[in-house]
Amino acid sequence: MVNTTGKKFSITSFGSSHGKAIGAVVDGCPANLPLSEEDIQIELNKRRPGTSSVTTPRNESDQVQILSGIFEGKTDGTPIAGVVFNKDQHSKDYSMFKDTPRPGHGDYAWMEKYGNYDYNGGGRGSGRVTIGHVIGGAIAKKLLKTQNIEIVAHVTEIGGIKSKEHDFDTIKENVEKNNVRCGDLKAASEMEELILSKKAEGESVGGIVEVIARGVPAGLGEPVFGKLDGEIANILMSIGAVKGVEIGRGFEVSNLVGSQNNDEYYMEDKKVFTKTNNSGGIIGGMSNGMPIVARIAVKPTPSISREQDSINICEMENEKISIKGRHDPCICPRVTVVAESSLAIVLADHMLQSGFIHPSNLDKQ
Repeated sequence: MVNTTGKKFSITSFGSSHGKAIGAVVDGCPANLPLSEEDIQIELNKRRPGTSSVTTPRNESDQVQILSGIFEGKTDGTPIAGVVFNKDQHSKDYSMFKDTPRPGHGDYAWMEKYGNYDYNGGGRGSGRVTIGHVIGGAIAKKLLKTQNIEIVAHVTEIGGIKSKEHDFDTIKENVEKNNVRCGDLKAASEMEELILSKKAEGESVGGIVEVIARGVPAGLGEPVFGKLDGEIANILMSIGAVKGVEIGRGFEVSNLVGSQNNDEYYMEDKKVFTKTNNSGGIIGGMSNGMPIVARIAVKPTPSISREQDSINICEMENEKISIKGRHDPCICPRVTVVAESSLAIVLADHMLQSGFIHPSNLDKQ
């Protein structure tokens, strides 16, 4: 099982939904980066359950503890271990799924591949495992901030309700003002109303999350293998609920002609810009200095209370299933910080690989 991502800046995730704890070990972070538990906690609070009516009511504070890698308030170049202890597991809610895989979940594939499968809360396959992403992403984001790189993610569509386009700063401000973490406050209100109506029906709803990074220098990534967009797509696609990834205008480019899709260059104050950003800040597998833009398609939460068809793999019979317990009616709002973290991990890794950040000591930068 692969639980590590990254080359120079790597994240090893561990733990399960109903186990003792979930966390991450971050290796490759240079020394002398000011870092505290509060820096990580701010990010974890964005994906914490039980914060609004559109999230699961599971009551977890998700308080992080840093076990290593920090000396006198700064990183010391050694592995940083962060852990969050689980406190509000309701494992009894999952006993019925021991032999009956839940539709839309990875249960059956896990059973077939590993045999010994922790079905409580989805075990290692639970969305709660993304706590490890966020721990690593919080450190990556702080490292990127030393180079004036910022990242924000926002919900752009839920159940056909679409947000209007806004600039980076407006999005960054507005996502903190609504439960859906949408950059358009009017659309956010409509989205929340839809989510709650689906929740009342015992249903769930999916949507689209966009993640943007600004301040990224030109030259990150490789032209053949190790393309920046390829590695971004890979880590975003590795988020459990994601079923599609677009970079820039994505699938829309298939309906354009060359003159419409090409990003033409211009010079201003001896700096290079493009008139458009259809490529999403990446061309030829490498960053071009424009904002990096990616979108992910997030599926509806598979855990719904409506009765569904399944099977009993022990009795080899068809069986009806109705999923109880505490679940998000829409995963999108909590996915935003996971998307930010995932993009930050890739960018921090490439900033180190390309020499934009000193690999061992930030004081030598």
